[in-house]
Amino acid sequence: MKKFLIIQTAFTGDVILATSVAEKLHAYYPDAVIHFVLRKGNEGLLANHPFISKVFVWDKKQGKYSQLLKIAKQLRAENYDRVINLQRFASSGLLTVLSGGKEKVGFDKNPLSFLFTKKVKHELDGGHEVERNIATVSDITDNTLQRPVLYPSKADFDKIATLLTKPYVVFAPASVWFTKQLPKEQWVKLGKLLVSKYTIAFIGGPGDADLCNEIQAEIGSGVVLAGKLSYLESAALIKGAVMNYVNDSAPLHMASAVNAPVTAFFCSTVPKFGFGPLSDISKIVQIREELYCRPCGLHGYKACPQGHFRCAYDIDITEALV
Repeated sequence: MKKFLIIQTAFTGDVILATSVAEKLHAYYPDAVIHFVLRKGNEGLLANHPFISKVFVWDKKQGKYSQLLKIAKQLRAENYDRVINLQRFASSGLLTVLSGGKEKVGFDKNPLSFLFTKKVKHELDGGHEVERNIATVSDITDNTLQRPVLYPSKADFDKIATLLTKPYVVFAPASVWFTKQLPKEQWVKLGKLLVSKYTIAFIGGPGDADLCNEIQAEIGSGVVLAGKLSYLESAALIKGAVMNYVNDSAPLHMASAVNAPVTAFFCSTVPKFGFGPLSDISKIVQIREELYCRPCGLHGYKACPQGHFRCAYDIDITEALV
């Protein structure tokens, strides 16, 4: 019986995309044991997961490296056949090296990749991040794209049914990075075009509630659920929506993971980086004009480096209508 460990301790969206590797491994090795390491706060994503049997939670804010060593000791006791590191940071590379896995696989951009058993090329210009992730196990499975999957429970869907009646659309207006976030004015414009046909449900973390409330107030309607739902309750909400409107951020990947219809706004970043939607029904909306300054970076910034933020304000919001 094979035993695998997946390491992805970055942001929420990264963990969601990493589930594609678990799906691929399970398809080829249905009896395999699959474990996962993630950062504290993201563990709710893997609740109810049918074949990820153990999750190690790394609290990076409380003694980051002492926690790393503690987890490494626990990992060594598991005797993994393959440890799969889907991050490009030194700390995750160190955890991989210390894990004691028979095989240690990760991306060539990781500073400690020279200590891995197998290195995989990571190139942002071409292909989806899921395909890059799958490449870490393609030698023992195959290289076809596998959509990430989350598993909301019946209780998650039942809770959503008590909060909203159909038909509804979901707005996820916030992002960790300002320049990856469609401006408030654009969300208001879109909401006013949709509100006569659909209830608008606003989602996000607790820190996104103020923005959601401001947009809801200007539209004059909608239900603000930001900070009130778990990850999997949010996934259940997204699954039942007529359309999900998202930035280049975690809710985009959540929609992909439940194969829900999604419209993704790309502002300062571009789809060719490999983080676009994977749902059967999906649309990308972005500025049509080529801007000399776009993309300005992989992750975005706290403010537009050029001061105009045309990549967001010049998007024709009517292209997003369902």
